[in-house]
Amino acid sequence: MQFRNIPPPDYLKDYVRHFWVIESHHTDVSAATFRTIADGCPGLIFQHQDQGILFQNDKQLAGAILYGQATRHAALRIRGGFDTIGVYFYPHALKTIFGLNADELTDDCIDLNLLESTRSFQLQNRLTNTFSSQSRIDTICSFLLAQIAENDRYTDPSMQYAIDRIRQTNGHISVKALREELQLSERSFERKFKQHIGLTPKLFARIAQFQACMQLLRQSNYNKLSDIAFEHDYADQSHFIRSFREFAGLSPFQFRKRSEELIENFSILTK
Repeated sequence: MQFRNIPPPDYLKDYVRHFWVIESHHTDVSAATFRTIADGCPGLIFQHQDQGILFQNDKQLAGAILYGQATRHAALRIRGGFDTIGVYFYPHALKTIFGLNADELTDDCIDLNLLESTRSFQLQNRLTNTFSSQSRIDTICSFLLAQIAENDRYTDPSMQYAIDRIRQTNGHISVKALREELQLSERSFERKFKQHIGLTPKLFARIAQFQACMQLLRQSNYNKLSDIAFEHDYADQSHFIRSFREFAGLSPFQFRKRSEELIENFSILTK
């Protein structure tokens, strides 16, 4: 199995964190499962269906799917080999690239063709008939650039500011203070944030807090787990563990012992 993590071109760097590619033509990966966790970001996955089929639970997924924010861990199963490209977006992408209210896709995914866009339908056809990973990424980049030009009117500087502040502080910011700084009522702020991000500000802040803890675990930059809990303002270690299980599906200790994570927030399990 071959895996690559590819940075976006400069003109997409405000929308795309990175592209990723997984390729394997061995039939013995038919029991493989993608494990994902809550990370505050939506994404897009293309799987060449002549090579393998993706399933969520027992539901077969389309060849190109757009997925929204996750509030919990999830798993996708593959039958066959990997010929997969993913796009890891920034939190605002569903609104600013696709013109969607992000909360419509929270904990869900959609066949890209169902966006009722000729451009989306053409993208899947082109990806299916293109065999070089770099050519596919170039095709996706052209598609995204056209989408951004069409949906630029949905960009909201106040929401981008709110996202940046929450992420910069690892979720350690008063949502009330942030709302007052933006001069928005509680109701307006939450409504706009859910439309642009797909989550409430408070939940997005909790996920940012959790992700900061995961980064310390990955880097082994701590002496004991309680240090991480207190550094990131959890009431105690038990609260930290409960939150970690909620978003990752396993405890911090279990996560620390695993090594199958290919990139942040994404791993493959095989039987």
